[in-house]
Amino acid sequence: MILGVIPARGGSKGLARKNIRMLCGKPLIAWSIESAQKAKLLDRFVVSTEDEQIAKISQQYGAEVLGRPQELATDEASTLNVWQHVLSQIEADILVNLNPTSPVRDDDLIDRCIRRFLEVKPDSLATGFMCKYVEWNDPRFKDKRRQDIPGFFYDDGNIYVVDCEVIRRGDQYGEKLERIIIDREQNIDIDDGFSFWLAEQIMKRRLIGEQF
Repeated sequence: MILGVIPARGGSKGLARKNIRMLCGKPLIAWSIESAQKAKLLDRFVVSTEDEQIAKISQQYGAEVLGRPQELATDEASTLNVWQHVLSQIEADILVNLNPTSPVRDDDLIDRCIRRFLEVKPDSLATGFMCKYVEWNDPRFKDKRRQDIPGFFYDDGNIYVVDCEVIRRGDQYGEKLERIIIDREQNIDIDDGFSFWLAEQIMKRRLIGEQF
């Protein structure tokens, strides 16, 4: 079974109650719920939360809610621990993580990621972009033009697809990794007021069909 998981805890230091803050007329988490509902290759998806209000809103938008223990909703709790808890309650072969803080997704993005995973058969797959940031005055890149810097793949947190056996053995991503580079709009990850504002501008533009 291919299981979608939307992890949404109640606490947030960067932006209070961000998972249910209104974004373009809907609670932030609703955008990820609707993305999961549009995916054809997900057999089931759940919202993992310890928060009653998040649970209620998620159910209003048609999501199944899996209660999360309070100890897995702290700043110290790892994503791996949350996934392991989900798999202790629901048997699955592949886990697809959909962070609610990444609301911008093409309608077919989840299915594209799952198809690539099934084709390549890695331990895990992540969406992201090629990042060319370097520390100022790094001698390795002195006198190099930006276009000549190789950069590195930065996983944006939008979607992770992971073999559940990897998770069960206590590894978050495994060794064989696959990546999908997506456009910069979909790389947005909300963690503060500015990134929330930026996501809102992107969503408004996409809702009226504007393109760069």
